[in-house]
Amino acid sequence: MRLLTIAYYQKIMYLCISVQKAARNYNYKNMYQGKKIVQPPYLKPGDKVAFISPAYWVPQEAIQLAAETIKGWGLQPVIGPHTNNLNVNAYAGTADERAADLQWAFEDSSIKAIICSRGGYGSLHLLSRIPPEYFQKNPKWLIGHGDITTLLYAVANAGIMSIHGPMAFQIAGSQEPATSLTRDILFGTLPQYKIPGNPYNRTGHAEGILIGGNLSSYSAISGTRYHLPPKKDIILFIEEVEESLHSIDRLFYMLSLQNDFERVKGIIFGSFNSVKYDLQYGCVEQMLIAHLAKYDIPVCCGFPVGSNSCIPLIEGAPCSLDVTTDSATLTFNMKGSVEQYEIEIANPELIKGRNR
Repeated sequence: MRLLTIAYYQKIMYLCISVQKAARNYNYKNMYQGKKIVQPPYLKPGDKVAFISPAYWVPQEAIQLAAETIKGWGLQPVIGPHTNNLNVNAYAGTADERAADLQWAFEDSSIKAIICSRGGYGSLHLLSRIPPEYFQKNPKWLIGHGDITTLLYAVANAGIMSIHGPMAFQIAGSQEPATSLTRDILFGTLPQYKIPGNPYNRTGHAEGILIGGNLSSYSAISGTRYHLPPKKDIILFIEEVEESLHSIDRLFYMLSLQNDFERVKGIIFGSFNSVKYDLQYGCVEQMLIAHLAKYDIPVCCGFPVGSNSCIPLIEGAPCSLDVTTDSATLTFNMKGSVEQYEIEIANPELIKGRNR
């Protein structure tokens, strides 16, 4: 009888745990189904902006220089308490410490924007440590790219727009025009980007939610419980750095096999810097276009978004992509004043050869 009782309670415990897991998964999948992604408030002079390091460590000098730039914008910089912690000679603190800084920045209602100091690797560690409601309580602009793509995607999943743009070390180096354009977006001026034509472009018009970023980081989270709610059309943008052609091919092909890819209505190929040419293609775009033969969607190639020229894009924003034989135009369909900005095609640095 005692054995039966123990077995009975074990079964009840198992059922409770299963129900809890199912509820968590249901919440992730259904929290923002069919709802609009929220646009955080624009900034005004005197607002606080936090600097945090969710991934690799960066010297404090770079963060301090970026903070001085932010002061010049009329904003008040604050720095996360763990940004100068060096863990295993790579990360800016342990995963718990980095998650604590991200939590602090989102929970503090006086902070209106968050700038990540650097990417590299490590943002993925934070996802299981921060429930999506932390992003939802105080919607604010999260800014970064590269490895930070992971967090931008999670924030979009939670129903908040963010900015795929320059980080502290780039702001400290006054990388232009990315830094000025990011400042303008934060204060409510939206760029309408116009870029010259590219021989690998595919013409057409598309509308959808802009989503994407670094290919390696995006493919690691796409299709997981952090993906965008269903029934939302997507305009996908990707960039990559220091990868081989065959690695880029594999990652993009993996994306194209996912069910979510059917929602992609347009694609923007950004910069592919320091690519190792271990396959006989003239460029990355030539290789990737081959995977899109069955899709009747517009494709813009050479958009200067990536590690070397991080023109800011608003992740999670509704937008329009228009590609003609002569040019491509990206328009953000959201609140704010609009200024047209003409940009040059990305000029990638290539590493040709057979080595990875």
